[in-house]
Amino acid sequence: MIDFWLAAGLLLLVALSFLLIPVLRGRRAQREEDRTALNVALYQERVAELQAEQEEGVLNAAQLDTGRAEAARELLADTEGADAPRESRLGKPLPLLAAVLVPVLGLGLYLHFGASDKVELTREFAQAPQSMEEMTRRLERAVAAQPENAEGLYFLGRTYMAQDRPADAAKIFERTVALAGRQPELLGQWAQAQYFADGKKWSDKVQALTDEALKVDPKEVTSLGLLGIAAFEGERYQDAIDYWGRLLAQLPEGDKSREALQGGIARATEKLQASGGKVAPAPAAVTTAAAVLTVRVDLAPAVKAKVKPGDSVFVFARAASGPPAPLAAKRLTVADLPANVELGDADAMMPQLKLSNFPEVQLVARISRAGQPTAGEWIGRSQPLASSTRTPQQLTIDSPDQ
Repeated sequence: MIDFWLAAGLLLLVALSFLLIPVLRGRRAQREEDRTALNVALYQERVAELQAEQEEGVLNAAQLDTGRAEAARELLADTEGADAPRESRLGKPLPLLAAVLVPVLGLGLYLHFGASDKVELTREFAQAPQSMEEMTRRLERAVAAQPENAEGLYFLGRTYMAQDRPADAAKIFERTVALAGRQPELLGQWAQAQYFADGKKWSDKVQALTDEALKVDPKEVTSLGLLGIAAFEGERYQDAIDYWGRLLAQLPEGDKSREALQGGIARATEKLQASGGKVAPAPAAVTTAAAVLTVRVDLAPAVKAKVKPGDSVFVFARAASGPPAPLAAKRLTVADLPANVELGDADAMMPQLKLSNFPEVQLVARISRAGQPTAGEWIGRSQPLASSTRTPQQLTIDSPDQ
């Protein structure tokens, strides 16, 4: 920001010069006028001395005329070249007052209508955060600068949950739902945050959120996991086994969450059998084929001249009707384009957000000079397409990012 304020200060000096130079010129004219008045006074004094000498008989009439002529020549010589006195209609106080008000008014207008916070935020996002706390502060500032950005809100809510701040996360997810719509995954995240914010107490609100999420998407993983926890805490062990079993079927092999889920199912099974119950057989799982989308990313001719080789390019797929967070993403640079990119379940940002879990997705490519995935300068979007599409897609970055 230092270079910005230096440039602003230089522009301010230029503006002040237009106001102060006329004032300084006026002072110079005043000095010229004062000198002329002094010369006239000296001339009159000299003529009076000559007249006094004539009356005393020292000078005759011819000598008096000669002395007067000499004094007049000296007066003309002293005043020759002096500018005619100019009168300002504005007066001197007004330019001085304007010189004070212009910088004050300019600073006030910039602070009110300017975007210094966004300029500083862009600079910060160009550098990797050093800690989770720093990342949280950046996201908070980004959300404050762009309160209508659902992606920024979603990531801030996830960050609050990672920092064990469920009450703050619940408020953020509620705002995200208001902006992005009542998508199943968002409702599940909101329900989970609300559950932990209420001290792990099940409520009608949490029940309504999970019911709504699973009604739209029976595979919504956050809701399934949360319902399993609530069922286990309520000693409804068969329900816990069912919910966690359905969740386990959604997770890919090698996912770290699978071990914890399997342990939970085993404990629920033990407690059910200890109470004299019998575990009901799990329904046959429906295997979902892994989704892989191939896309060729290129620049429109009009954009090529306006970007730099080192600018970041984010290529990602997101649900056409679902959470705003990317389902799969990869990062390139402008120098890499044109490039062929594959986006699949292996590139999922989170295990519960996979391409194969959503029937329809949209491909997006964004150029961000600041390295910020949620906002940039140029963008390209595809039409919604099935996540099971195998035909290579063409994606051109051709529009300003709004």
